[in-house]
Amino acid sequence: MTALDTAAASDLFRRAPDRMIDVGAGQVAVRSVGSGPDVLFVHGWPVTGATYRTLLPYLAPHVRCHVVDLVGTGSSSYDATTPVSVHGHIEAVRRVVDELGLTDVTVVGHDSGGLIARHALAGDPRVRAFVLIDTEQPAGLTFRFKMFLWGRHLPGYGRVLGWLVGQRRLRRLPLVLGGAFDDRDLLDGEFDEFFLQPLHTDPVALGAAIRLLDSFDTADVTALADVHRRIDVPVHLIWGEHDPFFPVDRAREMVDTFPDARLTVIDGASLFAHEERPTDVAAALLQTVQ
Repeated sequence: MTALDTAAASDLFRRAPDRMIDVGAGQVAVRSVGSGPDVLFVHGWPVTGATYRTLLPYLAPHVRCHVVDLVGTGSSSYDATTPVSVHGHIEAVRRVVDELGLTDVTVVGHDSGGLIARHALAGDPRVRAFVLIDTEQPAGLTFRFKMFLWGRHLPGYGRVLGWLVGQRRLRRLPLVLGGAFDDRDLLDGEFDEFFLQPLHTDPVALGAAIRLLDSFDTADVTALADVHRRIDVPVHLIWGEHDPFFPVDRAREMVDTFPDARLTVIDGASLFAHEERPTDVAAALLQTVQ
């Protein structure tokens, strides 16, 4: 593999971050590894920057990876009263680029991290390319995605969600997290350690995740067609072929909403294509980031 093997990449996210960046409401944690052109990684909900641990061994020999934990996740600094919102994350990503002094950067965004990255940096002259992995599409939200949004209006939704993700058998159900992976065993192990157990055992982490979900505005999704027209740098869409949350057919349609875009479909993968098929995703990603 490389000097940074998979175990070492995971351990990066068990240790303190390299830097904390004040974004007004809380602090974003940043870990930087590798050498070469700068690449900024923005994660989605309800995970952290650790979701990219699977890619780092393949990327670090070629590029300088800057991986963030947005406020309310992972090693970021926040408490039960810290405002957490999609628009706050958009402003935070801009602040991170400023504070890191990134002047020629490729931006990688997965899931809602792709939505956040596009709104934050569309048309920014410091961005040389975008890589978007299984993320929101201007065609709108699927039934699976809408289920999470509908749930936020139910009394006690946060407590129920926190309990569900901690139940190994129940979280594998199709209407919970079963569709996130083709191989549902990947909901266990490190995915459970880094992302699900904090929601299950830490009320502050769960509260932050629910506040972010509550802030989600579908207008930010419908606005993507206009946002895409302002992105005049190359865009590489990388998609799990079986993603039920952001279907690959809509990704194919999305290609034409950008001035310059292409699509790579990852076989045998779903929403977390980069965790299921890291070698394939890394190979596709390197075509753009180097």
